[in-house]
Amino acid sequence: MKNRSFARSLCALALVLCLGVVALGDVIRMKDGQVIRGQIVGFRDQQFTVLVGRGERGRRSRMTIYMEDVESIEFDSASNTDAGTNGGADEDVSRTAEPARPQPTPAPRVSEPRPSSTGTTNPGGAASPTGALPDRGTSQPTGTPDSAFFPVRVRVRADNTANGWTDSGLMMRRGQRLRVSATGRVSLGQGRFSTPTGLPRVLDTEKLMRNEPTGGLIAVVGDDNDEFIFIGANREFYAPRDGRLFFGVNEGNLADNTGTFDALIEAEPVSGGGN
Repeated sequence: MKNRSFARSLCALALVLCLGVVALGDVIRMKDGQVIRGQIVGFRDQQFTVLVGRGERGRRSRMTIYMEDVESIEFDSASNTDAGTNGGADEDVSRTAEPARPQPTPAPRVSEPRPSSTGTTNPGGAASPTGALPDRGTSQPTGTPDSAFFPVRVRVRADNTANGWTDSGLMMRRGQRLRVSATGRVSLGQGRFSTPTGLPRVLDTEKLMRNEPTGGLIAVVGDDNDEFIFIGANREFYAPRDGRLFFGVNEGNLADNTGTFDALIEAEPVSGGGN
């Protein structure tokens, strides 16, 4: 009798461990409502290659998913097991909440802002992603179909829809490497038009990033902080934290804005461990 009870306990423990293993991995949400958990290992010809399951002797099933059928992707890092096994409640909140635009505090009139050029954000350093890369103009995507990076295209609205933020559909992990390039032109109202690089000569004391060009493309990771990242026409950086990736326009008054920027995001999978 004791041996039978002990065997049952071992079986229950093995089942719990198996469930814990299955819960880890990238989460791919399909447009038809299906949720796939696995590891993204490649991207080519607009198709993701995903390893699914944990078969005998380490064997795993390989499947192909078309990019046009994917609604969103949530990456899971081997160093973030708590996030990978944390049910769906927090996940649903991140999908629906939009970051709120903070109310700017009154500030004295300043001289014409000058763009900064601090280079790539350091994922392990100070949480101040406000530096912009020097303007290099519109660039072609740096990744190739055989690259570890895979592309996601997003159309960023310039108006105040959803508090002025456009959801990319990507859940980032701290230290995950990203490349973003953008093109297009939007109207800022009053006869002013801006490309993703912005208008450095236009003064706007209510914009979110005071020292960056007005009307430029900006981003934020998560919906509960004000650590904005200036993207401009192109930028490569590391995600400063876990969270949903949003894009917006660096201007205080979005009510009279029209148009969109076309952004290309190239994200590096982090299932093998983030930086």
